[in-house]
Amino acid sequence: MADILYEYGNAVYANLTNQCCCRCTFCIRNTGDGLGSARTLWHEKEPGWPEVKDAVDRFDFAGFRELVFCGYGEPTCALELLLQTAAYMKALYPHMKLRLNTNGLGNLVSKKDIVPLLAPHIDSVSVSLNAPDSEAYDKLCRPDFDNAFAAVLDFAEKALRQIGQVKFSVVDVISEDQIEACRKLANDMGIPLRVRACGS
Repeated sequence: MADILYEYGNAVYANLTNQCCCRCTFCIRNTGDGLGSARTLWHEKEPGWPEVKDAVDRFDFAGFRELVFCGYGEPTCALELLLQTAAYMKALYPHMKLRLNTNGLGNLVSKKDIVPLLAPHIDSVSVSLNAPDSEAYDKLCRPDFDNAFAAVLDFAEKALRQIGQVKFSVVDVISEDQIEACRKLANDMGIPLRVRACGS
């Protein structure tokens, strides 16, 4: 059975789904079964609310200040479960900050603007940018959708307006020139950029 909640760094992570609308060439899912305290993040069956609620009820959150929606899948592919979990966490642990790590394609997945649904529950968002333009993005992230890169930028812009705390991230597998181009794009949008090591 896969871990639904696991510790990584100084935060608790919620692994709600293995569904993803990208097949990123650098994805850590390609190289290992687990991360942090998780033995495995591969669900034999996608969890539902009873399994997630049980995991939250049994987990000792003492000493933690942040829960991050991020596992071996794109959290917004399980939007209703994400929203239900976030609302439950806010009710139980109002001091906990909730962060969404996302590829930014949730609006395409749901075929609607999901940012207004996220905004009441999510305190911050980290959006995987990973490329400075659509051609490079499609090659690196291999999304299921056309015009995915534009959708990532649109999602980030909407999240910045409605949630406020937004960061872009890029993996260090891309070239320095691409990283600098991503930094310029992020700066132009007024969003900080984090360069992260692949697998972190």
